[in-house]
Amino acid sequence: MNGTALGRLSGLAGIAPEYHDIWGRLHRAPDDTRLALLRAMGIVADSAGVESALKAREDAPWQRGLPPVVVQREDAMPYRWAICCEERHGSQAHRWKLALESGEVREGEFHPCGLAQLAERAIDGVHYLKAEFEWRERLPPGYHRFTLQGPDATPSLLVLIIAPGRCHVPACLEGGGRVWGAALQLYAVRSRRNWGIGDFTDLRDAIEIAGRAGAGIVGVNPLHALFPHDPDRASPYSPSSRIYLNALYLDVEAVPEFTECEAARVAVAAPGFQARLQALRCAERVDYRGVAEAKFSTLRVIYRHFRECHLVPRSRRSEAFLAFQRGGGEPLLRFALFQALQEDFHARDEAIRGWPAWPEAYCDPVSPPVREYLASNRERVEFHAWLQWLADEQLAACARRAVELGLGVGLYQDLAVSVDREGADAWSGQNAHAAAASIGSPPDDFHLNGQNWGLLPLIPEALAESAYAPFVAALRAAMRHAGALRLDHVMGLMRLYWIPPGSPSADGAYVHYPLSDLLGVLALESRRNCCLVIGEDLGTVPDAVREALAPLGVLSYRLLLFEKEGDGNYRAPAAYPAQALVAVSTHDLPTLKGMWLGRDLELRAQLALYPSAEERKRQVAERARDRSRLLMALEREGLLPAGVTVDPVSAPDMTPELARAIHVFLARSPPRVMMVQMEDVLEQSEQVNLPGTTSEYPNWRRKLPLDLEDWGADARVAALAEALRRERGAGAQQMLSNQSL
Repeated sequence: MNGTALGRLSGLAGIAPEYHDIWGRLHRAPDDTRLALLRAMGIVADSAGVESALKAREDAPWQRGLPPVVVQREDAMPYRWAICCEERHGSQAHRWKLALESGEVREGEFHPCGLAQLAERAIDGVHYLKAEFEWRERLPPGYHRFTLQGPDATPSLLVLIIAPGRCHVPACLEGGGRVWGAALQLYAVRSRRNWGIGDFTDLRDAIEIAGRAGAGIVGVNPLHALFPHDPDRASPYSPSSRIYLNALYLDVEAVPEFTECEAARVAVAAPGFQARLQALRCAERVDYRGVAEAKFSTLRVIYRHFRECHLVPRSRRSEAFLAFQRGGGEPLLRFALFQALQEDFHARDEAIRGWPAWPEAYCDPVSPPVREYLASNRERVEFHAWLQWLADEQLAACARRAVELGLGVGLYQDLAVSVDREGADAWSGQNAHAAAASIGSPPDDFHLNGQNWGLLPLIPEALAESAYAPFVAALRAAMRHAGALRLDHVMGLMRLYWIPPGSPSADGAYVHYPLSDLLGVLALESRRNCCLVIGEDLGTVPDAVREALAPLGVLSYRLLLFEKEGDGNYRAPAAYPAQALVAVSTHDLPTLKGMWLGRDLELRAQLALYPSAEERKRQVAERARDRSRLLMALEREGLLPAGVTVDPVSAPDMTPELARAIHVFLARSPPRVMMVQMEDVLEQSEQVNLPGTTSEYPNWRRKLPLDLEDWGADARVAALAEALRRERGAGAQQMLSNQSL
């Protein structure tokens, strides 16, 4: 194998030859790793194909006329892009047509030899030239189509994306405005009316409580569709689809047809069913399987009623559903098809976890057997589209309530970095994903062996060929009912850490993505959806990413637990950047109480997650120093509670008073947005998710210890809300002073 050819081919595919880890050590990507990743991208089958694949990749841009996509900033005129043609056609007229997204069409012609010449190349005896096309007229932001017709009668298409220079920033954050709000794991919310899992009605009620307390933002975990056939696959960051919603969050009794459907009402009112619901509500952890059985069995009864009483006679409700189906188009149909097919195959064999284990004929979404299945099972498929309609309605009601209450930012959603390899998006978008590779992260202080998240990476070349369609679709879906959106692992817009199949996490390599283009798309969708963007930039993040995000108006993501000076002391509030979201911790880290008590360190020891006894001792000692450092930081701000000194012995537990002081410490900082985890307010010591574990720890299952109906009367909640209002003001126009968070 030619090492030079492998290096050039890897570079064209975006594979980085080396990277520095969090400790500054240089890691070079071995040839075997690069070859495995090229194979995962579908570029080569083995080392023998490297040179021919390289030639094909280097020749292709010259032979196609136009690149598949160009992203230009709205005010960066003139807009420029390269055109290629055979040299013999350079003096001949080439016709172009620009179709704007609005429907307006412009047409004209040019001679390539009359343009600025960029380069030339000979391919198999044919000479090609590359010239620069200029468009001098300002174009509106949007997705436009530029078609080029040369003398050889082979048209070429370029998607021209004109992007604004900045993302949307809500009016409440302009001029130094700052808001605060509550961060919820929706599934963890207890209420006396839900069915054992937090639902969209709980979310709407939480928004109501928060807004009337003065919060300007309410955040939730990703609401992406998971795996209803296997409800215990509960991680919201490993979704089946980033486009569609998790139907387990439906409030069944809030579905309008529930009140009409006597069969459903009678079934739910039965003593046995009510006993099941009570058991689900009282369970210490979310019983996903029990919740799914209760909800989906009832929803199927309601769906039959909906078909008989609405779809057949064509009621107003049915027209709304049909409009939703038309708007969803082929993507919605494919998702519903996937749900029905997976449900069927799993019922026959529980070992079938996703589409890679289906009979081969069904692995292609457009195969004749799949179409035959649709024709024979239309109602079963339609049921899953109907669930998405209901979920969209209920989530829309939550976002609408935030607007009605005047929350300055509103509902804050979360977008996972990618999808599970066995899910719906992977099935319907096989050409865009590298099915054999996984996304993860190299070793760092918190994950010394690195991480393999088991998520599929998008292939950079395929992403560009589609004019970034999968990214656009994910953004639109997440922003549809959101005032703010957090991009998990925002570094993924520049590079992702790919792990070859069967390799340990430490043996991966970074693959680069077109950062500038993706940021342009992000800004365009942010402005169209009036959605603030937060980039989760924790861990090993190149300076280039933060430098690119800042001018765009994207907020950085800062956590108290990580914000330290070089000497290890906690950073003063005034030293935090203004263009940021700040919080104490997050779902993958210990809660405030858990951090103080060292519960996470104990748990890691119990589960043998430390690589050595020495590393465990080091982290235990560092935690002791952190407790002292945090108390000293509070003292410098005059925030130590009565009876507490800088000696950790004076604070053996994380009391509500100490937790409040820490939150006030953060509230004084300049960041535009501050989030408070409800786990920290309600003194929960166990963290939401423990990375590196699956069944060893109840990830994504722990419930909050207090019913939603009691939040307003809880002294801890009321005192914290009042303290945050004093520091940051009220972020909702309809705040009522006599109500708390």
